[in-house]
Amino acid sequence: MADGTSQAGSVAVIGSGGIGGYLAGALERVGRDVTLCVRTPFDRLVVTDAAGEREVPVRIVADPAEIGPMDWVLVTTKAQDTAGAAPWFRRLVGPRTRVVVVQNGVGQAERARPHLAEGTLVLPAIIYCSVERTAPGRITHHGSTKMTVPAGPDGAAFAELFAGTPFEITQEADFVTVAWRKLLSNAVVNPITALTLRRIAIFNDPAIQDLARGLMDEVIRVANAEGARLTGEDATRILEGYRRMTGDGGSSMLYDRLAGRPLEHAHLTGAVIEAAGRHGIDVPLNRAILALAGAVSGRGFDGRE
Repeated sequence: MADGTSQAGSVAVIGSGGIGGYLAGALERVGRDVTLCVRTPFDRLVVTDAAGEREVPVRIVADPAEIGPMDWVLVTTKAQDTAGAAPWFRRLVGPRTRVVVVQNGVGQAERARPHLAEGTLVLPAIIYCSVERTAPGRITHHGSTKMTVPAGPDGAAFAELFAGTPFEITQEADFVTVAWRKLLSNAVVNPITALTLRRIAIFNDPAIQDLARGLMDEVIRVANAEGARLTGEDATRILEGYRRMTGDGGSSMLYDRLAGRPLEHAHLTGAVIEAAGRHGIDVPLNRAILALAGAVSGRGFDGRE
């Protein structure tokens, strides 16, 4: 594959966190040729979900030099780590490669393009999937298996890639609204769970419900100024969804804080504040959340660096 020709039917997943590991496992189970690209190597990938525990026989690679162009490259790193995928891009992306950026926040494709060759096809994807990396190479799925991509031939091809997996792939013409609707959720559930060190059940607390609604009201005003079409009904549905959740589900930011990893607040709450600044919208609650998240980012629950 050194000549830049992609391997037929091949998929590379960049990032071995919860989302990357679970997507790799879902694709491998339906016969896709999957390679998991990791920063720190581990021996095996084990996924636990409603069906039980399963070892996933994917190829695990830590050195970009060991691999060549693929048909599909799924970027599942945290938004702040996108630039770190550049060495993988140089090896994995050929003339016919489709790159799909599966990340939180907005502007997924725009984050990746500066690190890719001009003309590379880049598809943003919004994912709803509660999944946790409990140890290197060990993934636990808590619920939901949905993704949305822009409507069109590439979105249809992506849906076909996931045919037979647990994932429901939706193609959406108004992707701006889809991305901001997910951010409406992420800008609330991620920082509140991370800052309180509590899981989703915390949204049964009336005081937390009030805080969440205030944060969401600000996000909705900003989202609509950005061209999305959100209403208070979107916030109500999201909050009701939180209250219906049971079990140990949390958020990616909570899991990162528990592990002492940097938080992605700059690409969630920070994205809201940046857009608010462009439109002259006051978002005091989100500004307070950003300050608090910044103060604890990269620290464990005991406050240590």
